[in-house]
Amino acid sequence: MSVLAQSSAASAVQSVDWLAIAPPTLTAVIALVVLVADLFVPKTRKPVLGWLSVAGLAASALLLLPLLDGDRSTFCLTKQAGVCSYTADHFALVIQFLVLGGALLAALLSVTALKDARGGLPEGEYWFLLLSSAAGAALLPASRDLATLIVALEVASLPAFALVGLRHGDRRSSDAALKFFLSSVTATAVSLMGISFVYASTGTLYLTQIAGRIQHVDGQLHTLAQTGVVLTLVGFAFKTAAVPFHFWVPDTYVGAPLPIAAYLSVVGKAVGFTGLILVTVVAFPSYADAWGPALAALAALTMTVGNVGALRQQATRAYSAIRLLAWSSVGQAGYLLVPIAAAGYSKDAQKSIGSTVAYALMYAAVNLGAFAVAALVGRTRRHNRLTDYRGLYATNPVTALLLAFFLLCLAGLPPGVIGLFAKVTVFSAAVDAGLGWLAVVMAVNVVVALFYYLQWAALLFRAPEGEPLRHRVPAPLTAAITLTAVIGIALSGAPQLVLRFASTGLF
Repeated sequence: MSVLAQSSAASAVQSVDWLAIAPPTLTAVIALVVLVADLFVPKTRKPVLGWLSVAGLAASALLLLPLLDGDRSTFCLTKQAGVCSYTADHFALVIQFLVLGGALLAALLSVTALKDARGGLPEGEYWFLLLSSAAGAALLPASRDLATLIVALEVASLPAFALVGLRHGDRRSSDAALKFFLSSVTATAVSLMGISFVYASTGTLYLTQIAGRIQHVDGQLHTLAQTGVVLTLVGFAFKTAAVPFHFWVPDTYVGAPLPIAAYLSVVGKAVGFTGLILVTVVAFPSYADAWGPALAALAALTMTVGNVGALRQQATRAYSAIRLLAWSSVGQAGYLLVPIAAAGYSKDAQKSIGSTVAYALMYAAVNLGAFAVAALVGRTRRHNRLTDYRGLYATNPVTALLLAFFLLCLAGLPPGVIGLFAKVTVFSAAVDAGLGWLAVVMAVNVVVALFYYLQWAALLFRAPEGEPLRHRVPAPLTAAITLTAVIGIALSGAPQLVLRFASTGLF
């Protein structure tokens, strides 16, 4: 009897695949190490914490390489094979690479920002919060149940609130953190309400089981299930900064330390879109006739409002360059939503999702590059106006050329070939799904966006007004600009490196 009991107990114990969970786990461990080390490292040696964080993020990204040989799952149900809470499949690995790479570049920008702050930002807390957020963001794409998904989402979001408001005594920073906090808490509350309804109607939190059960919910629970699906999607729409849930973006980007604005524009956006993909395509495919049209309308509204907001920026207004990047990121979120909406109409949802991921990889590299140049200009021009970039070519020709390249990629113009191809891929996803009207809206918005991207690029090559400022480029900033430039140029030379996702899918 005791032998049978021991055997039963042993079968109920879950084995953990430590290699599969290594990337987010190492990031979390380094965060704790940095927090403890901050207690003992003298103030003059605090920069060591930054380089330790950069090394930790690089090591976490390298740990993705051993996982490329095949899908790995862990935290699975012992009696139901294939039902797991964590799966390191192709989709998860690509998003984890984007997240950890984006966090690494934001960390490089932060090394210089913290040095220039001269004690204005607590370094130990800063690095702990950044690494903690990155750990949650890296956990999210591999999450395969709603509980783990929400936990990962909050681990990624909660430290970000503190990072935005970390500059003590700065009113803009405090206001930005408050707006970001309130919008995110609202999103989480709505998502949790929706998830509770989904669980009540299906009896499970695992995404694959929900997909099988929710389409067979009986009549009494059908309305509850529908409400749960809608609330869950609304919650994730907040996280993606889709209109009308975008109001926090401009003020948050301006109030946050610039490296954190860069981090939110890429990693924060990746978190929201990844969660949205998982709940729509994996958990709620049977409700595609509901979320497909809703996301198509959100995509059209988001890209239009984002581009109009960017057009309205006055070149002489304080922080107009950062505000333009903020509104541009809202517009880009609209483009990213298009293939997800198309997945609701397409018979091959994998290809549509592949288009979103391909576009996200392009956007991450070039947008971080634009923020890196903005960080450089902001070292001598604190208010970071668009007019501060006038004549940049006369003082920093290489930097000016690279910023122009990044802007052309975002606009989708040669020589930013990867930006052009990525937009064509997204456009094709809409056309193939029969969303011709959405493709037309996207085409109009791409033309509108050309105006403000080209206007900014043209400023770089005009004659400077007054005495031109020389911008000394610190080593971390040089590394960030160089890395993003190399990735952008490499992708423009070989766009198939990411565009193949649009033809092969990711799941």
